[in-house]
Amino acid sequence: MTRPGIPEQSENRLTSPQSRALDVPNVRNFRDAGISALKGGLLFRSGSLNRLTDTGVERIRGLGIRTVIDLRSGAENNVWPGQKHGLDVAWIALPALPDRAGLRRRGLSDFSEFDGKDWPLDPVKLYPFMAVYAAPAIARLIKELGRPGVAPVVVQCAVGKDRTGLAMAIIQTLLGVAWQDVVADFVQSNIELALAAGPASFVDEAGVTRYSHPVSEELLRSAIDTITMEHGNLAAYLQAHGVTPQDISALQALLLPRHMQ
Repeated sequence: MTRPGIPEQSENRLTSPQSRALDVPNVRNFRDAGISALKGGLLFRSGSLNRLTDTGVERIRGLGIRTVIDLRSGAENNVWPGQKHGLDVAWIALPALPDRAGLRRRGLSDFSEFDGKDWPLDPVKLYPFMAVYAAPAIARLIKELGRPGVAPVVVQCAVGKDRTGLAMAIIQTLLGVAWQDVVADFVQSNIELALAAGPASFVDEAGVTRYSHPVSEELLRSAIDTITMEHGNLAAYLQAHGVTPQDISALQALLLPRHMQ
């Protein structure tokens, strides 16, 4: 399947030529998502801030972060609430996936697509699933990014790999970043999270031992293919979930240099 701007095979540039990782103590996978020609210092990505320390606060304060957008589920946020430690930031919860079975919470009326759905454990199935069921959260994320005064912003999930990874890849691709650069940023999570050698175990919000799997270009492609097969392109996908041309223009104004808008 041919997609404009996305070659059928990347050019073997699957690791970032220069890491954009930032040292924020006790926060995993914290990076500037302003890769390639995108403006830096405005959109950051990370794992959960639930273990943020006073030292980490000073680092985030130095970045001028105004907003945290949390893609974790309601149950995750209940078990591991985000820590502000005096940070003057707005905290916006946009669950990208449903609470796992047995941990459903009330008040998800804006996410009715989640009814009866559980996350696939197999990443091969998870990424097409996210392309469908995380769409409302990703669309709302883009609308939020275009609002005045929101940026600089950090987008987080549990470890900043899957939900955040897909959301950042969609935004970067939408803004014209070359596919090989999008992939390089996406798979950088394997290095930041020490997953290059294979899956790592963790305990989830229900106390169940699970495994965090490495990400790959193939996983990202499967999500993008799911989107393009249903909607044709990313702009149509987002517009189907409430993103307007004005929202996309605002995103471009935020992250693209003036000569590229």
